[in-house]
Amino acid sequence: MNRLLTFAAFAALVVSSFPSTPGCAEEPKPTPTVDLSSSVADIDQLKVIPGTSVILSQKEWERLAAAWGIKDPPKVDFTKELLLVGTWRGSSFKFLSDVKDGDLTTELVGDKEMNPGFRFKVVSLNRNGIKSFQGKALPSE
Repeated sequence: MNRLLTFAAFAALVVSSFPSTPGCAEEPKPTPTVDLSSSVADIDQLKVIPGTSVILSQKEWERLAAAWGIKDPPKVDFTKELLLVGTWRGSSFKFLSDVKDGDLTTELVGDKEMNPGFRFKVVSLNRNGIKSFQGKALPSE
């Protein structure tokens, strides 16, 4: 009986030492600069950024904010941060992202139910170590 308890404790220790979901993407860790989400009623504005993209300059950020009606867009130090932008037709979604060998890859997951207009999220990420997005090199500073 004592051996059985010892074996069970050892087995539990071994199993708990392995990660529960190796290699799964997670939501990116946003910086506190920008963390916005909202809806846009005009589906034609989805053409500005369909799916996912990154914004690398204040000019691009201000152009997007004007198109989508984002009032008083926060200033971003684009030498230190970039903006990750995602759009979705369902009622809610989230980013699943990973940085591997300097490449930021992102996938959107959310409700499949289509609603009028679209939803968007914009989050700032630390730019350190990110050299490309979805396999395409970021412009050098």
